[in-house]
Amino acid sequence: MPERPAYNMRFIWTTTLVSAMGGLLFGYDWVVIGGAKPFYEKFFNLTTPSQVGWAMSSALVGCLVGALVSGGLSDRFGRKKLLILAGFLFTISAVGTGLAPDFTVFVVFRLVGGVGIGLASNLSPMYIAEISPAPVRGKFVSVNQLIIVIGILAAQLVNWLIARPVPAGATAAEILASWNGQTGWRWMFAVEAVPALLFFLLMFLIPESPRLLVKSGREAEAEKILARVGGKGFAGEALGEIRDTLAAGETGKVRIRSLFGPGLAKVLVVGVVLAVYQQWCGINVIFYYADEIFTAAGYGVSGVLFNIVITGTVNLIFTLIAIRLVDRLGRKPLMMAGSAGLAFIFGLIGASYALHSRGVHLLALVVVAMALYALSLAPVTWVLLSEIFPNRIRGAAMSVSTFSLWSACFVLTYTFPLLNKGLGPAGTFWIYAGISVLGFIFIRSRVRETKGKTLEQIEREFVG
Repeated sequence: MPERPAYNMRFIWTTTLVSAMGGLLFGYDWVVIGGAKPFYEKFFNLTTPSQVGWAMSSALVGCLVGALVSGGLSDRFGRKKLLILAGFLFTISAVGTGLAPDFTVFVVFRLVGGVGIGLASNLSPMYIAEISPAPVRGKFVSVNQLIIVIGILAAQLVNWLIARPVPAGATAAEILASWNGQTGWRWMFAVEAVPALLFFLLMFLIPESPRLLVKSGREAEAEKILARVGGKGFAGEALGEIRDTLAAGETGKVRIRSLFGPGLAKVLVVGVVLAVYQQWCGINVIFYYADEIFTAAGYGVSGVLFNIVITGTVNLIFTLIAIRLVDRLGRKPLMMAGSAGLAFIFGLIGASYALHSRGVHLLALVVVAMALYALSLAPVTWVLLSEIFPNRIRGAAMSVSTFSLWSACFVLTYTFPLLNKGLGPAGTFWIYAGISVLGFIFIRSRVRETKGKTLEQIEREFVG
């Protein structure tokens, strides 16, 4: 394989950044609702835990739909066309949610945006993995997570900048009557239309995945794209490896039963468990329910929004560190370290709530948890999911894994208000600590290292 300087890094960076804009919108759309929550709840008069949970988790139902159909549709129509569709759905959702006159319309457009998230969260890392050379694949797939984090931070900053200061002790009626309660929360959703439209247009300019093209019998097109990545020598070698893992009878339609063939079922189990664990470790409740977590810690509405920006900034910084480490230290060490750290920190957060100990130290614990997550489970899970599945079933297997991820996210998001009410925040965070312990054990015993290996080498090692 050619040395790294032979790679056309400008081309790889361009295709990566454009396709990763799906991650930017995924991150923004996923988190913006947390900052708007104190205001739209008053506007729509949401009072029960069930209503609050449905408002927060409705987009996740759309995620499930997008994830479920993404594998089959992307194998049939290509990664590129499905990412273009995701950009269109993000644009429609941003405008529709911002203009929603009632709760039903609000939920409908959240569902539409959720389908876009489901498509982008599956296809962006898969596309990047399929076009990136092995020595730098971890870094470039992690860039997708970095862009997601930038989208998250952008949502947090937009929420904080748009929302006008809320006086301490403001009543629900006063918040509803304010500019925030009537108009501000709408702009939080609507501004997403600008990057969404840009993503939609730029996606027309990047090529299709070369591995998808080979799978579809379009080898000449795939060879041209691979030559742009690393030259003719690289293209010939990569094309040969891809061909070897795609036997003639396996290049057609992938059926669900194909995922349970010899050696494949165990790989699918690893992917599904990692996807579910990334959500059930519990960190994402900080994005969705930050107002409840920080309010319980003694902060007012304006303080909550500022604290959310702090957690988002830490998330960005440690994602940048993860990008530098994932191809140096490897995937497995980072995942194990993050799991152990989260188990310990969530235990301390639960203890703080149990002892009614509130204040800045609780914010510090949340920030440390966010740093650990950004350094490990957040980016590395997507790297592993994009790597471990064989070429011939990657679209379908990624679809199943991403569907599992968003199913887990839906359960997590919908149940947090119920757990918080029934067990209290202490008991809830202790549950997440226990899940992190189980995740550590699973990663140590079942996950193999993939650092520095081509997708075809990984397939031979995992499946044979």
